[in-house]
Amino acid sequence: MNLLTMEHITKSYTDRILLNDVAFSINENEKIGVIGINGMGKSTLLKVAAGIEPYDSGKISMGNHVKISYLPQTPQFAEDDTVLSAAIAGNIDELNQWTIEADARSMLNQLGFTDYEEKVSHMSGGQKKRIALVKALLTPADILVLDEPTNHLDNAMSEWLEDYLIQFRGAILMVTHDRYFLDRVSNRIVEVDQGALYHYPGNYSEFVRLKEERQNIALATEKKRKNLLRTELEWLHRGARARSTKQKAHIDRIKAMQEMKDIQEEKQVAMDSVVTRMGNKTIELSHISKAYGSKVLIQDYNYIFLKNDRIGIIGPNGCGKSTLLKIIDGILEPDTGSVDVGQTIKIGYFSQENEYMDESLKVIDYVKEVGEYITTSDGKITAAQMLENFLFDGTMQWSKIEKLSGGEKRRLYLLRVLMSAPNVLILDEPTNDLDIQTLTILEDYLDRFDGIVIVVSHDRYFLDRTVRRIFAFEGNGVIRQSEGGYSDYLIRLELEKPEEELPASVKKDERKADSKKSWKGGEKKLKFSFKEQREFETIDDDIAALEEKIEAADADILKNATNSARLAELMAEKELLEQQLEEKMDRWVYLNDLNEQIQNQ
Repeated sequence: MNLLTMEHITKSYTDRILLNDVAFSINENEKIGVIGINGMGKSTLLKVAAGIEPYDSGKISMGNHVKISYLPQTPQFAEDDTVLSAAIAGNIDELNQWTIEADARSMLNQLGFTDYEEKVSHMSGGQKKRIALVKALLTPADILVLDEPTNHLDNAMSEWLEDYLIQFRGAILMVTHDRYFLDRVSNRIVEVDQGALYHYPGNYSEFVRLKEERQNIALATEKKRKNLLRTELEWLHRGARARSTKQKAHIDRIKAMQEMKDIQEEKQVAMDSVVTRMGNKTIELSHISKAYGSKVLIQDYNYIFLKNDRIGIIGPNGCGKSTLLKIIDGILEPDTGSVDVGQTIKIGYFSQENEYMDESLKVIDYVKEVGEYITTSDGKITAAQMLENFLFDGTMQWSKIEKLSGGEKRRLYLLRVLMSAPNVLILDEPTNDLDIQTLTILEDYLDRFDGIVIVVSHDRYFLDRTVRRIFAFEGNGVIRQSEGGYSDYLIRLELEKPEEELPASVKKDERKADSKKSWKGGEKKLKFSFKEQREFETIDDDIAALEEKIEAADADILKNATNSARLAELMAEKELLEQQLEEKMDRWVYLNDLNEQIQNQ
């Protein structure tokens, strides 16, 4: 059933057209993820759909009894609001008071709140956002409209919210840059680009595939048009022997083809700068400790950063991650211990809240504070050219920073950090408010970055994509080091759990390993059974074959998009293949761990 329909909607700010004669609808049980470059109008689309902001022209139709709950990007609260009163505001009456309060306390606890009577005015922007999220989830609604719900959530909180939204019975319209979150929750993607909306069925993975297909088709069509135009122009230049009506129509068609606009190449951020040379000495942390009152954040921590280290720092909110970054950068002094920084080290610190940005400055002046020119691999370019590379055109460059969107401010801040040519990049929650396209290009930039990267992030995809070592805050000042990305860290945690907490498949594998012990009570050397040896030799091919079948299933789904009966069969087949692939991947982890133990005996 259709819940909301937007027809011929146009919305602009001054000379920027954000929505240009767009059509959009929300149906029952749809979970729609909205993506696009910052400043293109994602938040505007949400506000217009939620009735928060007027539109210039068009029409919006909605069912009489359809209710909408809206989470803004930057929530506001009354000065005297407490955590609990802010969470339940507008949702309580005599009949439901106890139920709503109990639900609110449960959700607040999931999101890290224990003192429900604390004043909201004392809290950080991230804490306020989490309280507003609880309020939005508690509001009875047919459509949940969520603007950046995953910002300021740690990994456990993001997983809780994923599960909640997957089970939510209404429709969801959301902007988020968390790609794992989009993959799990959404069943439709809408891309906002240059005032237009592009619709893609499926989750984020499907979007990536379908967008590539759309762009390839568009490029092929454009190439065909230009070839045809070339042929037609040759005919025209030879001159027609007579001016019949038929030939007049031919000429008109050529003119129409000439007037067609070429496909506009998708604008993307271009990151390029030269890193300052790094000497042999990097950054050494010796016996670092830091506490606030009785709360110990870091206890006797030691680490020497290696050249080209890629470190991801994780842990619950408030555990001390940002504190560690500030100690490394010299912003904070440790209670005990020392930080020894090499003479050639130049740190670029991308902080969490843009706290070092003077928003009264013009965009161009803010960048010129770093330098009039920046050295890149192609030579020197001006600050204005660098701004163009980061999608700030001539008009925007002379605007004040305060007029930019939240995402544009983050992109500008990132540009200034990179322009200083650091050889150590410290990124504190870089994925907050950066769009997916910019994140993808930042990830590619970090692949090529010749220096040390230290990241605090709750974005699991970004961590898996960029880091090779995890520092995990485990409480009471303990920081645990784990090799690999975030997913590797989770696998290790799972393998270390007591047997009663492990999934049945893992217990079975462990029991197999235990059965290799000798009947005399001694322990025989580990080795593969005949069946395990054969499985170990063929499992890579088995996984590749399943991936090919899933790819073929995707192609069949695309071909049968209009055949609902066949589509349902294909979706079921694909789900079964994905389940088989997941089981194979679990088995691959076990067999490779066992092989490693055998090799190390």
